[in-house]
Amino acid sequence: MALINENFIKIPATYLFSEIAKRVAQHKEANPNAPIIRMGIGDVSLPLPNASIDAMIKAAEEQRSSETFRGYGPEQGYDFLRKAIVENDFTAHGIAIEMDEVFVSDGAKSDTGNIGDIFDLNNKIAITDPSYPVYVDTNAMAGRAGEPTESGEWTNLVYLSCNSENNFVPSLPKEKVDIVYLCYPNNPTGTTLTKEQLKVWVDYAKANKVVLLFDAAYEAFITEENVPHSIYEIEGAKDVAIEFRSFSKTAGFTGTRCGYTVVPKQLMGYTESGEAVALNKLWNRRQCTKFNGTSYVVQRAAEATYSEEGKKQVKELLSIYTENANIIREGLIKAGYTVFGGKNAPYVWAKAPQGMTSWEYFDFLLKEKNIVTTPGAGFGASGEGYVRFSAFNTKENTIEAMNRLL
Repeated sequence: MALINENFIKIPATYLFSEIAKRVAQHKEANPNAPIIRMGIGDVSLPLPNASIDAMIKAAEEQRSSETFRGYGPEQGYDFLRKAIVENDFTAHGIAIEMDEVFVSDGAKSDTGNIGDIFDLNNKIAITDPSYPVYVDTNAMAGRAGEPTESGEWTNLVYLSCNSENNFVPSLPKEKVDIVYLCYPNNPTGTTLTKEQLKVWVDYAKANKVVLLFDAAYEAFITEENVPHSIYEIEGAKDVAIEFRSFSKTAGFTGTRCGYTVVPKQLMGYTESGEAVALNKLWNRRQCTKFNGTSYVVQRAAEATYSEEGKKQVKELLSIYTENANIIREGLIKAGYTVFGGKNAPYVWAKAPQGMTSWEYFDFLLKEKNIVTTPGAGFGASGEGYVRFSAFNTKENTIEAMNRLL
C-alpha cells in the first residue's frame, strides 16, 4: 500500500489562480462575446524583447552543429549569465556578490517553493499577511505549517499582518521564529519598504539567527530612491538573507521561464547540536540532485537582456506597465476607491465596496464589468475586503477597464 503525503490533502483543493481561471471560463462560456479584460493573474501581455528573441534563435541554431551543440549544462547556470547577473544587478549598484553565490533557475516561484528542502521541518516560519500563496502552501505540503483552521490560517505559521492600520509595514514577530518570508515590492499589495525599514529586519535577523527569504521579483518596477532593489543594499544582509529574482516580470519571461537565487557563502544555518553550516553548499547540493539546469537557449535570452539593446528594450516594456499601474491607481481613486501600491510595483491593492467580500467583489467585477481581478482573500486573512489589479495588460485595455468603473 502506497501511503500519501497527507499534508497535501490539508491544503485547499484548488490553487487561487486555478479557481480564478475556472470562474472566468464559466463566465466566458455563458457569455461568449463578453469583452473580458484580464487584470488578475500577474502574467505579462507584451512580447519578449527583440534582443532576447534574437539570442534564442542564434542559440537554437547552435544546436544544429556538433561543434556548438550543448547538452547538459551546469546546474547552477552558465558562467556567461551568472557573470552578467553579478556585473549588472549587483556590482553596478555597489553590491559585492560572487558568481558562485548565484544559482540560475526556471523562475522565482520554483525557488521560493523549493528552498524549504534545505531547512529542517521543525523551523518556525513567519510570513507577511497577505502573501504570495506559494510561501504558505509549500510549507504546508512539507508539514511545517501545522493544521488549517476555519479562518484559513495554519496553526504553526506566524502571520505578520500588513494592512492600512500599520501602513502595510509588518511588525517584528513577538514570538521566536527561525525563517521569515519578505516580498518587496510586495505581491499582492504593491507596497514597499524603505531602506531604514528593511534594516530593522536585517538587524533583527542578525540578533536572532533568523534567515530572511527575500523575494525581489518586482524590483525592476522601483522608481523611488529610498526603496532598495536588493536586500543586500542593507549592511549585514549577506549574513542573514537569501534573495530571489526573476526575469518573468522584468523582461516578460513568464512562459520562457528564467530566474535566479542568491545564497551568500557567509550565510549559515545550524545543525541541532549548534554547528554552523553554509546554506550555499546545501542549496548547491539540492540543485545538483533535483535540477538539471535551465535551458541553454533560455539562458542566452536572459543574458541578452543585459546587452545595450536589451536594456533599452526592457526599459520600454517596464515603462508601459509602470504607466498602466499609474492609470489604474489614478482611475480607481477617481472612481472613489481606497487604493494602495502601484507606485513601485505593477499591482494596485484596492478596497472592495463596504459590505462586500473579496470574492463577492471579484464576481461583481467579472460579471458586471467583464474585468478580471484577484480577490485579496486568496492571499491570506488580511487580504479579505481587497482585490488586486494587475498592470500587465495593454495601455488601451487598462484605460478601458478604468472607464468601465466610472
